[in-house]
Order: sequence, then C-alpha cells, then structure tokens
Amino acid sequence: MGDLQVVGGIKKLNNNNYKTWETCMKSYLQGQDLWEVVGGSETTPPEEDVNGALRKWKIKAGKAMFALKTTIEEEMLEHIRDENTSKEAWDTFKNDTRLQLLENELLSISQRDMTISQYFHKVKSICREITELDPQSIITEARMKRIIIHGLRPEYRSFVTVVQGWPVQPSLVEFENLLAS
Repeated sequence: MGDLQVVGGIKKLNNNNYKTWETCMKSYLQGQDLWEVVGGSETTPPEEDVNGALRKWKIKAGKAMFALKTTIEEEMLEHIRDENTSKEAWDTFKNDTRLQLLENELLSISQRDMTISQYFHKVKSICREITELDPQSIITEARMKRIIIHGLRPEYRSFVTVVQGWPVQPSLVEFENLLAS
C-alpha cells in the first residue's frame, strides 16, 4: 500500500501538465526499478528460465502499467486502452501530449514581433511536426494560409483583403513573398 500512496502523490496527467507529470513519473519509476521496462531498455525475455526471468518481467511490466494508469485523468485512459506494454503507453502519452500542445500553439499563434519570414517558418514548422506525429492530420496549404492570415499583424489586413479578391490565389510561397516585399 505504501507504493500506491507515493503514486497517488503525483498530480494526475491531463492536457496541461505533461512535462511535470513526465518528470515526476520518470523519477518514481526509476525509484521503483521500473523505468527500464517503460523506457524500453528491458524487453520481454523470450522464454522462462530457471530464475523466472519472464515471470519477474511480467510482474514489473504490470506494476509499471498500473503506475501509469493510476496517475492519469480518466479521459486520458482512452489514449492507452489498446496499448499492450507500458512503453507503448508512455510513447503514446508523449506523442499525444506533444500533438495537443502543437495544436494549441497553432490555434493561438500570431505574428507579434516576428518578421513575415519567421512567422511563416514557425507556422510551417508546427504544421510539419503535427503531420509527423499524426500522418492522418495533414494540414493543407489552404488551411496553413488561413492560420497565417488569422495571426498576421493588423497592418497587413487591407493587403490580405486585396489578395483574397484576386481571381487566382497565390501559393503559400508566393503569398509569403508578397507579404515580405
């Protein structure tokens, strides 16, 4: 029961606290001699031996998965329901949380004090990383352009309105060049 109280002392993972949760969980798992299972450096032994290596590994793997599942909010459990190992669960949290942070950043991005080139680069980088983490979430050039337009500084609005009235819309690269000139 003492172990459960320590795990219970870690603030449960939600959509806003991944870095804190990750740091605390990694320390906890290392202290419980479970990190190698979660980190992937200790994998399933191919077969049982005289020392009971497979049985011992299954116990460690079960403890690690239990620790992960009891330190997350209920809605986060859905993300790992189909994962078979604690490593898969850990990697899913890492990728899903990173994806959520990137999506949030993309929805709230604005040019502020960035140059046009820096701003376009930032938006393209975020979109590329989202696509790498979730290949089914490809962000089209048209959507990228809408995101960029939404976050531009006010002094570009009249120019953007003129460009949007053109019969043939410029590509993203052409649009960037027009704004930068």
